[in-house]
Amino acid sequence: MTQIRGFIEATRRPDVLGVHSLDHFSLTVPDLDKAKTFYETFGLDVRREGKGIALHTHGHQHRWGTLSEGPKKKLHYLSFGAFEDDLPRFREHLHKLGIERLDPPAGFESNGLWFRDYSGVPIEIRVAEKSSPNAKSVFGAVSAPPGVAGAVKRSKVPITQPRRLAHILLFTPDVVRAIEFYTKVLGLRLSDSSEGNIAFLHGVHGSDHHLIAFARSEGPGLHHCSWDVGSVQDIGLGAMQMAGKGFTHGWGLGRHVLGSNYFHYVQDPWGSWSEYSADIDFVPATVDWPAADHLGEDSFYLWGPNVPADFVRNHEAEN
Repeated sequence: MTQIRGFIEATRRPDVLGVHSLDHFSLTVPDLDKAKTFYETFGLDVRREGKGIALHTHGHQHRWGTLSEGPKKKLHYLSFGAFEDDLPRFREHLHKLGIERLDPPAGFESNGLWFRDYSGVPIEIRVAEKSSPNAKSVFGAVSAPPGVAGAVKRSKVPITQPRRLAHILLFTPDVVRAIEFYTKVLGLRLSDSSEGNIAFLHGVHGSDHHLIAFARSEGPGLHHCSWDVGSVQDIGLGAMQMAGKGFTHGWGLGRHVLGSNYFHYVQDPWGSWSEYSADIDFVPATVDWPAADHLGEDSFYLWGPNVPADFVRNHEAEN
């Protein structure tokens, strides 16, 4: 059985068809220079790529996101990674489901399988290295011993640099249909949901508690992209480095219930959010996560400041 050899050793659940990773996302934004400034300040390695920019994490060659310039901010497409020997199976799977295949978007070369999800968002399934983790991310919470100062000098604080893309959360007009489509077509599995308002899905071959999530809105769109860091200290310092450059509108520090991660969100120039995330739950390829539908009060956050009034505003649906 063929597997893709990548920067982490690939694992998989035998004889189960499912994408293994969210390979990357793509957006159009009105101003690439502003986007470059925002994501570089956030701590990403932003590279020029053709007429657009690509989002990398420092010291890592994987491209987690692409941004091109357009009249407004809009989710362009999502690309999911699959094992090489699963691509023919996916091709047959899409045929049996009667899902119409598409050509790649203009200007993008791809040997993957293209189609639209139920709400019209373009989706690609492509052969790719497994970028979802195979183990829970390392989380640090070190306390200094007696007689030793625990905090670094503020003048010498390190820059927070995320390690990888953790997940994205999309707006959707119908959370139940989103669950049905992404589990049936892409082979993702439900982790948790709440009252038709939000749902979290993980990869069957091992991933964080969610690699994609959906929140109910009047139309599709990107709510946030989440980036893994190694500690609460990293989250706090990241929030400070963003605020120091004028990106002050955010939410955090807090801790989620579903997924359990610590967080701080910062709003980008177009109303979406980027999240510093640490210590999220992990679902190994050998574990069947006990999915459940939770009460609203048990689905959002365990503790943290009051939620900003515009946190769930879908700017894409307004354009």
